[in-house]
Amino acid sequence: MKTAIQKMNQLMLLFCLSLFVLDLTYATDQKINAENFAKLALNCVHKEYPNKISHTMQSDADIMPPRELYPSFFGCYDWHSSVHGHWLLTRLARLYPDSELAPKAISALGVSLSKENLLKESVYVSGKGRKAFERPYGIAWLLQLAAELDEWDHPSAKQWRTNIRPLEEVLVSRVVEWLPKLTYPVRSGQHAQTAFALGLMLDWSRTTKNSDVESLIRNRILEFYANDKECPIHYEPSGADFLSPCLAEADLMRRVMSPSEFAVWLNDFLEIPNSNSSWLEPAIVSDRSDPKLAHIDGLNLSRAWMLEGIASGLPPKDLRVKALNSAAEKHQTSGLVGINSDYYEGGHWLGSFATYLVTKRGVINE
Repeated sequence: MKTAIQKMNQLMLLFCLSLFVLDLTYATDQKINAENFAKLALNCVHKEYPNKISHTMQSDADIMPPRELYPSFFGCYDWHSSVHGHWLLTRLARLYPDSELAPKAISALGVSLSKENLLKESVYVSGKGRKAFERPYGIAWLLQLAAELDEWDHPSAKQWRTNIRPLEEVLVSRVVEWLPKLTYPVRSGQHAQTAFALGLMLDWSRTTKNSDVESLIRNRILEFYANDKECPIHYEPSGADFLSPCLAEADLMRRVMSPSEFAVWLNDFLEIPNSNSSWLEPAIVSDRSDPKLAHIDGLNLSRAWMLEGIASGLPPKDLRVKALNSAAEKHQTSGLVGINSDYYEGGHWLGSFATYLVTKRGVINE
């Protein structure tokens, strides 16, 4: 009898050790990933050229280089990529404060998020003809950056949070003005898509406890999407998509419905197998040196986190969870292959998408 008990105890010990090793391996992999993603952002947040500016001019006087137009977010090829590059550095420095990347990230953030620079950004976006500047994609990422700073107890982060508030307030006022007038949602697979942006904005409103904006966003989400059925996911992706219209909508709706309500809505919206069978294969990237074709790496990454988000919104025993998580794993594997510094076309932004995925920001809203 003692021998049997001893064997059982040994097996339990081995099992616990194996779980510990798995956790340690996962934590190590996460740290390595974080360092690689941070390097990509550090290499671009203050790299002014090449640059694709989104700049409405009223006269010759408006002709200026990117660093003068927007002194905080002039790097990483375009404004929105710079914003989510700074979000990446903020998130990783917050999650891994003892890592080698943290001091470098904090130093870079200190340069960009100064009071003077962010006030100039506020003045710029308030200028004539810029009412729709970076709406909704860039605005959504700016709010994510504000939310990340809101949750970080680092002394410098508290100052940066104060510094970014005027820009945040201008852009929030734009959202509040725009949403009631938006008659139809935008269902594209790129920057104009409404579902993805509303998800980030809703998460920001909850993190910052802005109940009025949260209520507005939630009501608009339900008005836009509550009655949608049979989303044609077999039409996806378009050739330059980095967001899935169908999955982004489903990932959004789980944020505003209870698990039981969401399960019923999803029944009518997407046909997902009730098993671990193969479903929704990752998209193929044919040329990572082409800036539009490289979008497909971003699609695989965003699909992965949206699939995980959809699974998290269902009741735990829902039979579709296995298929969703299996598809998410395949998309993550495919998407992470494209995260490298070989091609600036993807390197200037894909690290942010990878960070959002592997740190589970969309699922775990601390």
